[in-house]
Amino acid sequence: MRILVVSDTHGHEENLEQVLQDIGMPDCVIHLGDYEGGEAHIQEMVSCPLYMVAGNCDFFSRQPLTQIAEIGGMRILITHGHYFYVSVVGTTDLIEEARANGCNVAMFGHTHKPYLDQSDAGIAVLNPGSLSFPRQDDRRPSYALMTVEEGAPAKYEIFYL
Repeated sequence: MRILVVSDTHGHEENLEQVLQDIGMPDCVIHLGDYEGGEAHIQEMVSCPLYMVAGNCDFFSRQPLTQIAEIGGMRILITHGHYFYVSVVGTTDLIEEARANGCNVAMFGHTHKPYLDQSDAGIAVLNPGSLSFPRQDDRRPSYALMTVEEGAPAKYEIFYL
């Protein structure tokens, strides 16, 4: 099962369209917020299950701020990250929330920087970065693919446009 993880498109879905063209339709898409009114367009583009949470710029969204999804045998905490202060304190509060909810993956956006930490044996932490306004040194738009196969540990890869 291939899960596309994106964040921080901020109403500019052109790169998401490009990613879907490049990789084909995945089995599932997770958007970690800050789509700024682009949710209807994203829903039209995607023909697989779609999970979305609201970010700090999604003022009129009806999406939840945090969601727990069970996908491919994984229990995933999905959030934008701003309510867990990821820009200030890092992922400590996020990991605690994931652990309290029995999750083995915690996904967040908000920082516009790709991040993957699998050092905690119980919880993988993933931020795909931003597809529209990246903030890491090379400023390349990024996304992540999570691959889940029965009987094998989940695999995470971050890709750049």
